[in-house]
Amino acid sequence: MPARMADRTLGLLLVGGSYERAHTAFLMAASASSLDRTVVLFATQSGLHALCRDFSGLAGSDRDAILRARGVAGLETLRAVLPSLGVRLMACVAGLQALALDPAALIDGVEQAGAPSFLEAVGDGQMLSL
Repeated sequence: MPARMADRTLGLLLVGGSYERAHTAFLMAASASSLDRTVVLFATQSGLHALCRDFSGLAGSDRDAILRARGVAGLETLRAVLPSLGVRLMACVAGLQALALDPAALIDGVEQAGAPSFLEAVGDGQMLSL
């Protein structure tokens, strides 16, 4: 398998706090990583709920059970596989403060970082905002 190339980096900026946006961001992260792209997912504002152990703060989080019942990978499954695929997960420090979210509520492996760290990690790569 070829080495990951910096110019193929995909930065995913998760701002929205809906389950659909979060699920799509994690699905895109898993898909891009499986295609040997470097992926950095940065969550801020209400999108931070997607990185919390309890993601019920996402609007429409009850859809997770519906998707799983239909054979679609749920958010927990996608979140669990991302570290093994090398996806870098970042939680915005300012966003955590703005929402008064306790960093201890984050899933394992999530870095607390600022926007400059995210931008530096993505470099000249592609960026998508959800």
